[in-house]
Amino acid sequence: MQKTNSQKILQWTTKDVVLNVLTYLSNAIVLVLLFYFTLYLDGLRDQLDLQAYFANATTFVYFVVSLVFILAIMAFYFMFEDRDFLKNAVNSQMLFLIIELTIIICYASGSYINIYLRPIALAALLTLFVTGNRRKAVFMNIIFCLVIFLFDSFGTTEFSIGNYPVLVMGFSSGTIACFCMDKVYSRLKLLLMSVVISLPTVVCVVLSIMEQGGGNIVVALICGACSGPLAVATFMILLPMFETLFKKVSCFKYSELTDHKAKLIKKLITQAPGTFNHSIVVSNIAESCATAIGEDSLLARTCAYYHDIGKLRRPEFFKENQADNVNPHDDLTPELSANIIKSHAQDGYKLIQKNRLPQEIADVCVEHHGTLPILYFYDKARKFTDGDVDLAQYCYPGPKPKSKIAAIIMIADGCEAAARSLQDRSRENVKTVVRKIVNDRLALGQFDDCEITLKELNIIIHTVVNNLTGIYHSRVEYPKVNLDGIDL
Repeated sequence: MQKTNSQKILQWTTKDVVLNVLTYLSNAIVLVLLFYFTLYLDGLRDQLDLQAYFANATTFVYFVVSLVFILAIMAFYFMFEDRDFLKNAVNSQMLFLIIELTIIICYASGSYINIYLRPIALAALLTLFVTGNRRKAVFMNIIFCLVIFLFDSFGTTEFSIGNYPVLVMGFSSGTIACFCMDKVYSRLKLLLMSVVISLPTVVCVVLSIMEQGGGNIVVALICGACSGPLAVATFMILLPMFETLFKKVSCFKYSELTDHKAKLIKKLITQAPGTFNHSIVVSNIAESCATAIGEDSLLARTCAYYHDIGKLRRPEFFKENQADNVNPHDDLTPELSANIIKSHAQDGYKLIQKNRLPQEIADVCVEHHGTLPILYFYDKARKFTDGDVDLAQYCYPGPKPKSKIAAIIMIADGCEAAARSLQDRSRENVKTVVRKIVNDRLALGQFDDCEITLKELNIIIHTVVNNLTGIYHSRVEYPKVNLDGIDL
């Protein structure tokens, strides 16, 4: 899940600045109102007089000032650490919503059930899976712990929790969640790992009771042990809402998209089986390459599944789907044939958007051929016209790959097709073909926009060769033995 893409600093506009300022100000007001609302609810429940609390405005002012400082730290962190993320005010709103919902859930479970039951790691889990970035998740966990500490500390004497170690417990539980859950893609494993998240709370329960005594230790321990599972269960309920509301894609969504029962994959299996089998091989290669250079392997696998989805529009015009040696291109001009082949990239982009799939997949569909020429039909056209042909008419329109994942798919796609056509698939032969394909694309400037390095390209070449020689390995020739008359 952790990504190592180099940052592209985007140009900010006045609109971006204004929207971000408004987002931070409006959510600061929401948090202040939320604090007042929790005081009001506690006052109703315990029949306490809130006028005594607000008689001395100093405490409330301290709360507001402290909250502003914490939100300012949050803004400065993203300004210097990830300006591109901050540029989109929707991202900031998403993080604030995570904080606010977690506070509401923690307040409800802590005030009306048991204080040790609060799912304090929920904010860290949501941030981890909607951003796909562990560093952001750890930082937002710190911000959330500070905010909820303010809620706990600036209440009236009757409302405050006293020595409850919310900072230590929250920081520990959230950080453990960020590191333990980062590579977990199974919901069942998440629930099992949630027990680990509860350990800091259980320890705090024991220490608190040892120090203060009293209370029902059994109930406190059970509630503390259930805080982690509650955080994970609530996270799994809320995650689809964040995916839909903010158009984010988690690892679970990618896993669902690569299921063979997914809508477009089912169509690919039935209508373009050759393309589907090609995509499976490309996905295995792409996943290995992404892992080797530190990119998101699950994203690479998903993009590979869908990179040729545009072929669903005219599957019979692509060689891997043709049966009985019937080739419709035989009756077409080379220019028309090239236009049909080129169109599958844009068709795939439109199909992905029509089905509301992630933008990253749509981008790979339209970028994985870049501006490469379709040499087969270009050569065919030259033979028909004595060489007077405009090469631009036989090139994909682009754009070139803008991400390392798109570059990986471009390489894996071309290498798989080339290796399949080889008669001699020895390692040296495959290595020669793979290196030529990568060098040709490099010479044509196909990787100029994706910031991939020569070192990473060499790693990819080595990985592709290993995968292709494993897939197209030689087999023992089975002897022809007559079994007639033998009783088995």
